[in-house]
Amino acid sequence: MSVHTPGTSVAAQLQKLILDHPEVSPFLEAFAVHAADLFSDPTKILCSITLKRDKHAQTVATSGPEAIELDELQYGYGDGPCLHAAETDEQTLVDDTGTDPRWREYFDEIRSRGYHSMLAVPLLIGNDGGAALNLYARAKGIFSEELTGRVQEYAEEAAITLQVAVQIANHKDVGENLRKAMESRTAIDVAVGIVAGQNRCSQEEAFAILGRASSNQNIKLRELAERLVESVTAAKVATHFA
Repeated sequence: MSVHTPGTSVAAQLQKLILDHPEVSPFLEAFAVHAADLFSDPTKILCSITLKRDKHAQTVATSGPEAIELDELQYGYGDGPCLHAAETDEQTLVDDTGTDPRWREYFDEIRSRGYHSMLAVPLLIGNDGGAALNLYARAKGIFSEELTGRVQEYAEEAAITLQVAVQIANHKDVGENLRKAMESRTAIDVAVGIVAGQNRCSQEEAFAILGRASSNQNIKLRELAERLVESVTAAKVATHFA
């Protein structure tokens, strides 16, 4: 898949990806495929996104299964270009896995699989970890100064859009939690009204009665309220939103 259009900024292209893929996980996957497609000229490049949180790293999106394997090998050794970029906010370039003195065991592993150059660029950095865009190529020295600059510019623009994507996801989570809370509140309010009517008491007294029943029966207040409403009305409580 490619959404690259000459004259269109990376941010605009990624915004389109968000619109096409409103859930963050599919968006990240589309983002990884887009990055691999964008920079695979003339050499094919694999792309993945590493997310590191609380000393635990995972691959959250890739352009293909090979990239996952290369990432997982790195996580097994506990260090490498991708993890370094995610932790330090520093671009990490590997021109030749055969001669680079860093992370020797890991480089030996991926070189045996035919990959000789890498580039890891930070995307998001936080107090508890970060994220990095990882590029793998079979050829040595594929990441020239010009290509590296393009990837860095891409990552800087992409980081802003990724933050927007995360905020959208968080907003949806908040909205879902609010919806559930309102549904719970509706059931309880209706149940309080029923108890108040049956016992000819105030709302406060009715709520206290429900609370004691919930405690005595070891059942959540919302569940008890829903059961009471259904027993009286033969219908489930529905919450309506404008």
